[in-house]
Amino acid sequence: MLEDCKNALERWGGVHTLIDRWLDQRRQLLISFIELKEACDAELEAVSKAPIDTFSEKLMDYISAGHFEIYPQLSEEARAFGDESALVIASKLLERLEMSTEMVLEFDTDFGSTLSCEQNIARLPAWIDRLARGLTERFALEDQLIARLHAAHSPQHTKAPA
Repeated sequence: MLEDCKNALERWGGVHTLIDRWLDQRRQLLISFIELKEACDAELEAVSKAPIDTFSEKLMDYISAGHFEIYPQLSEEARAFGDESALVIASKLLERLEMSTEMVLEFDTDFGSTLSCEQNIARLPAWIDRLARGLTERFALEDQLIARLHAAHSPQHTKAPA
């Protein structure tokens, strides 16, 4: 997953400051995820709430930035270019992204409070596996959004042949 994150940053890095910041948030989220997974794999009973909170906070920030900053910006760009087919594709991709958003909210519910964290700690390895699959799919869908709604309108992509 971290390698895919680096590839996305290389593909779209520098294209737009907002996207750059968001892709960096994704990288930080993945680092936090890996640290939590390693702690869980080493000794589940020793995992404190602090690394769970750090990961959860980065996860919620990332998801929120996507929903409230990035997706609207990408849609606005497609509208500005009159790219109706991109907007149709975006709508379908956004529907698919909702599933992983729901999953993230469930995770936050299961591990948001000290009591719920203590009650659900045995489920953390299963959650990590579920999140790994869900986030991998989410990042792929988001990369498609960026490619279709932003990169397709970049100057080098929209130049007319000479």
